[in-house]
Order: sequence, then C-alpha cells, then structure tokens
Amino acid sequence: MLTITQELHDAIVAHARADHPDEACGIVAGPEGSDRPERFVPMQNAARSPTFYEFDSTDLLRLYRELDDRDEEPVVVYHSHTATEAYPSRTDISYANEPGAHYVLVSTAEDFPEPQFRSFRIVDGTVTEEPVKVVASYA
Repeated sequence: MLTITQELHDAIVAHARADHPDEACGIVAGPEGSDRPERFVPMQNAARSPTFYEFDSTDLLRLYRELDDRDEEPVVVYHSHTATEAYPSRTDISYANEPGAHYVLVSTAEDFPEPQFRSFRIVDGTVTEEPVKVVASYA
C-alpha cells in the first residue's frame, strides 16, 4: 500500500494539471529504506509530449547525486497520462527501473471528472495495482 500525505498527493495532481496537455513527471523522495514519501521533486518532461515522458539525463544524474548525498531514494516515481486512464503503458513498464518504488499515475484525461490517482508496483515487467491511503500527516 502507498501511504502519502494529502499535501504530496495534491502537489502531484497540481503538477499533472499544470503540465497538461503534456505529460508531467517527477519523484517523491524519502529516507532510504523507509518507504515513506517526503520530498516532492517535480521534473521537466524532456520529451515535452502528451503521450510520452522522459527525464532529462542531466537532471536525472543531478537528482541521483542529490539523493545519494541526502541518504534518500525515490519512493514514488510519478507521471501523468493526458488522454488515457491512469494505468502503466507498455513503454511505462519497460522503463520502470526502480523495483522498490511506487509508480503513481495521474490521468488528466477529459473522460474523468477528477484526475485519477493510482499507484502500482512494477517489478520485472509485472504490474500490480496497490491501494493508496491519503493521510493528513505521518504522525
């Protein structure tokens, strides 16, 4: 199960809405081994595409150095779908290289009155949806 604060949930959804009609992407970092998303890190979609996202390689290298310096890891890897449901595409599955991360997808498609917010585990090409629990804080 992904447990995430309302503040982080809302920040991810706001980023997805702001970048629409292009896909938004980013991570939420947390202390290594904690499985607790804490630090919102929105990224630029280098592809600038409504159907594909790509982290800029320079930004990604800088991010991983920063995570290492702070003893953090990507707890959540998120991106948006602008015209389809919030479910990993074949491309999303093939690019999923953080087996411990929660892969969050937000759909900003017009078919849904509110953005869909769903979380998945993607390990060795296998996709498993998991429940999302939104909390006020991690008290």
